Amino acid sequence: MPGHSLYLGTVTAAIALFIAVGAGYLAAHVAFEWLGRRFLVVSGAEYLVLGILLGPHVSGILGASLVTQLDPVLTLAIAWIGLTVGTQFELNRLVATPARDFRIGFSTSVLTFVVVVGLELAAVHLGGITNDLDALIVASGLGVVAVSSSDAGFSLLTNVAGTAGRLFDQLRVSTMLSSLVAITLLALLLCWVHVRTPLSRPLTTTEWAVVSIAIGALGGTLFHAFLGETPERDRLFVALVGGIVMVSGAATYLDLSPLLSSLCFGLVLVNTTSSPQELVATLTRVARPFYFVLLIFAGAAWQPVLPTWILPIALFVVARVAVTVGGARLVARANGTLQEFGDDWGIALIGQGRVALALGLSYLRQGHLPGRDAVFTAAILSVLLTEFLSARAIRSVLVRA
Repeated sequence: MPGHSLYLGTVTAAIALFIAVGAGYLAAHVAFEWLGRRFLVVSGAEYLVLGILLGPHVSGILGASLVTQLDPVLTLAIAWIGLTVGTQFELNRLVATPARDFRIGFSTSVLTFVVVVGLELAAVHLGGITNDLDALIVASGLGVVAVSSSDAGFSLLTNVAGTAGRLFDQLRVSTMLSSLVAITLLALLLCWVHVRTPLSRPLTTTEWAVVSIAIGALGGTLFHAFLGETPERDRLFVALVGGIVMVSGAATYLDLSPLLSSLCFGLVLVNTTSSPQELVATLTRVARPFYFVLLIFAGAAWQPVLPTWILPIALFVVARVAVTVGGARLVARANGTLQEFGDDWGIALIGQGRVALALGLSYLRQGHLPGRDAVFTAAILSVLLTEFLSARAIRSVLVRA
């Protein structure tokens, strides 16, 4: 019976989700917490491989229908990442940060995007993209993923050694701005190629961008107005889940970026609450289990690409590392900090993690975009190749500096 099959499918999805959350929680708080501290290894990428192995294209344990049923969970996990990025932009901290740090971080991100897009414009034609507009969209998607740098290595080093200093602060600002620039660029790309128009008059790219920001800003304002200051973490967490479901659901329904709307939601919250530390602590407590769930089901959502895409994807991985390191050196030289930071300080920015994966997955879930599997595969490959090495790369740069 159709109703009975639907019920069984829902139960199966719930059980799979429960197992994934349990595994993510145990991994975050037991096994890989110790391994990370002991060997300076940022955990997570192994769960991405596990998701691929469990997915419909390898073992089939997590079938395509199950992954589709858990699409709302993926949306929540993606939005949670955007929320955590938004809470990094607390006004008091931003005011205390030197303008030069922002200039270096922003310039490095923009330079990476421009160069990677330029290189990929010609390469994506090898993947079977013949239309110039589609080629620009795919190249822009790859450029967006290339911008983001992981901050997981910094957190690990801080926990292990309490690392601090001028270069360490610059790296933190650079990774924070790389996430902001990447999420904003993806949102603008989605606004530019927007298809669904639920209103009587088609909106322009600028108007859709305003709608994306307004969804998060309005959600954060309403959250603060109705909930106020909540000292209880459990109540705050439940309220945050409800708020982020509302914000990400509205953005997803309109085919906009839940990452940008959630980022704006978090930005408003952290700057309107009197206890931003409590808010950040609540988010951090569940961020890693959410991330591990995202990794497993993102891996299950991966699909093999045609052999013609191998060269563009390989070019992406190599070009991103080269441009990140070289661009960081050029920007530091232009701002008079090269001697202070060292020639290869950009090596500390090569790691990619949760934001890059969320960007690639957001691109994949837009059914009208070209080259979706290729962009997502490039994001997965870059995360696998760089995340394990990010903490050690950061430490080597800090030691040389």
